[in-house]
Amino acid sequence: MFKQKGDEKMNTEEREVELTSEAEEVEASEEQPVDEKKEEKKSDEVDYKEKYYYLAAEMQNLRKRMERESSQLVKFANENLLKDVVDVIDSFELTVKALKVDEDEKIKNIVVGIEMVRKQFLDTLGKHGLQKVETEGEKFDPNFHEALAQIKDESKEDMDIVSEEQSGYVLNGRLLRASKVIVVNNSKD
Repeated sequence: MFKQKGDEKMNTEEREVELTSEAEEVEASEEQPVDEKKEEKKSDEVDYKEKYYYLAAEMQNLRKRMERESSQLVKFANENLLKDVVDVIDSFELTVKALKVDEDEKIKNIVVGIEMVRKQFLDTLGKHGLQKVETEGEKFDPNFHEALAQIKDESKEDMDIVSEEQSGYVLNGRLLRASKVIVVNNSKD
């Protein structure tokens, strides 16, 4: 019996040693994947952070683009309407030109009244971004002027604007309608 208890003690000690060695092997095998898992988590975190920053930048760019587009929309929303209104201004100018030659005092008063209304109309449109393209004393600029004809005039330089046949307008820096002009061309043909 005594021998059996000793054998049991040895078996227990052997088992403890075996269990200890198995536990150490398990711990060793678990340590390696834990390190790999930590590295994977860190690389995933970096990937997620990069994606987050990328998406945050995209959102900021989208927000800026939407603000810019809405600003442009507000600025130029009335562009088509103003193109038609410019034709009404032209009618005012033609009426004034036609009536200015009349000598009747009543007609002259009407002309003054029409000019006042036209000026008030242009001032109001100017407050909303509509500006007349300048032609008087200017050189021809194809970005703002449309040449209807060319004439010779030795007293002026080439490409000087001689007269304006139809006014041009700019809306908030964008050409609404080009001025139709006659320019000087002194080159020999």
